[in-house]
Amino acid sequence: MTIKHNIYLKPLELPDAEAMLVLRLSNQAFLQPVDPVHPNNFLTLEGQQEHIALGLQKQAEAAAYPFGIMLGQQLIGRIELSNVIRGPLQNANVGYFLDRAHQGNGYVSEAVRLVITFAFEQLDLHRLQAGVMPRNTPSIRVLERAGFRQEGLALRYLKINGVWEDHLLFALTAEEYTS
Repeated sequence: MTIKHNIYLKPLELPDAEAMLVLRLSNQAFLQPVDPVHPNNFLTLEGQQEHIALGLQKQAEAAAYPFGIMLGQQLIGRIELSNVIRGPLQNANVGYFLDRAHQGNGYVSEAVRLVITFAFEQLDLHRLQAGVMPRNTPSIRVLERAGFRQEGLALRYLKINGVWEDHLLFALTAEEYTS
């Protein structure tokens, strides 16, 4: 994908498991308040290999597209188009996280713009959506800057850190997209 501000998206592959494990371990406390509960082995090399293998399987089925967010050769985050639905909906969910050490540099905003371009220009999707906990103001700002509009509040939408959390729902359609 196109490089802007030294950020690019790289499809995740099994050899990325070690770098993803390092990233996840170094950000465990930072991400825990906004992350679902993961399987017991998630924070192991085997767990990351399994997670990436599942992503590769879903990508082969055109059901998800997981990417590493890269700064040069360094993996600094992950972004994914998941739950891709074709037919009359042509929709996907967008989810992401970024290394705490790289927050505030516009990197995740750039990654979101890159995944939007991929979704609309290469996958020919019509709609993208994202859910964000109302207290996660940095993520809300990222989505708003990328052109997403707020559609509403979903009560007890996702189980995050063991608790059913409300989420603000955001969406962007192909008609609203500007490259």
